[in-house]
Amino acid sequence: MLKFYKYQATGNDFILIDNRENIFDAKNKELIEHLCDRRFGIGADGLILIHNDTLYNSDFTMEYVNSDGNPSSMCGNGARCSVAFVRDLGIVKDVCTFQANDGQHSATISGSIVSVKMKDVDKVELYDKHSFVDTGSPHHVALVRDLDRYSVYSRGQSISHGDLYGLSGSNVNFVEQEGPNRFNIRTYERGVEDETLSCGTGATAVALSMYALKKADSTTIDISVLGGDLQIEFKEDNGKFTDVYLIGPAQFVFQGEVKIK
Repeated sequence: MLKFYKYQATGNDFILIDNRENIFDAKNKELIEHLCDRRFGIGADGLILIHNDTLYNSDFTMEYVNSDGNPSSMCGNGARCSVAFVRDLGIVKDVCTFQANDGQHSATISGSIVSVKMKDVDKVELYDKHSFVDTGSPHHVALVRDLDRYSVYSRGQSISHGDLYGLSGSNVNFVEQEGPNRFNIRTYERGVEDETLSCGTGATAVALSMYALKKADSTTIDISVLGGDLQIEFKEDNGKFTDVYLIGPAQFVFQGEVKIK
C-alpha cells in the first residue's frame, strides 16, 4: 500500500509522495500515468516525489513527473505544493531551500500562501505575434481577444508540438489584459496535453513577457488563472530579470493509500 497526499495550487493538482526512504520508483511510467488518471486512478496534473538532498545541503529535493509518466522540467505550482507538503510533514517551518530540475530555489510560507523564488531569466524573446521565455519550463505567450471563448485546447495543441517547437514541445499561454498590470491567462500544458486550471511557470512567463512588451509598467504583476489568482514579483535590469517570485495559495486536499504492484 502506497501512502499519498493530494495538494492543489490555484487548481493545479498534484499527487505528493514522501520518498525520503526511496519507496517509489520514479521510472515506473505506467504506474505514474495510472495514478494520475482521473477516471481509473487518483487523478492529478502531475506527481511529485520528495527526496532528501544529499548533494547541495538544501532542505529537500523535489522531483516532478508529468501526468503522462515522463520526467519534466520545473513546475512552479508543484513547487509551491511541495513547500506546503514538507511544512505539513514537519521537515521545515516558514522558510526553506530546495532542489528542482532547474537548480536550487528558496521559498517562504505563511498560512496557505507560498512564495517561491524562480530562476533568473536573461532574455524574453519577442516576435511579431508571440513571445517565448524559459522560466524553468519553456513557454510560448500570445495575446488574444475574447479569452473566455478562445479555443485553448486546439490552438494550444497545434502550437505546442508544431513547427516552432517540434517533439520536445512547449507550454502555450493565451493572454488577455484585464487592467493595469493585471492579466488573465489560460494555459495548454505539455505533458498533460490539455488545458490546466493554472500553471505557475506560465504565469511567471506571462508577467515577464508583458513587462518586456511594455504592456505592464510595474514589477509586481497580478495574474488571474481559471483556478484563482497569482502574483509575480521581480527586478529588471536591461532586459534581464532577477529575484523573480511566484506567489499564491497551495492547499492540502486529502490523503489516502493506494495498492500498487
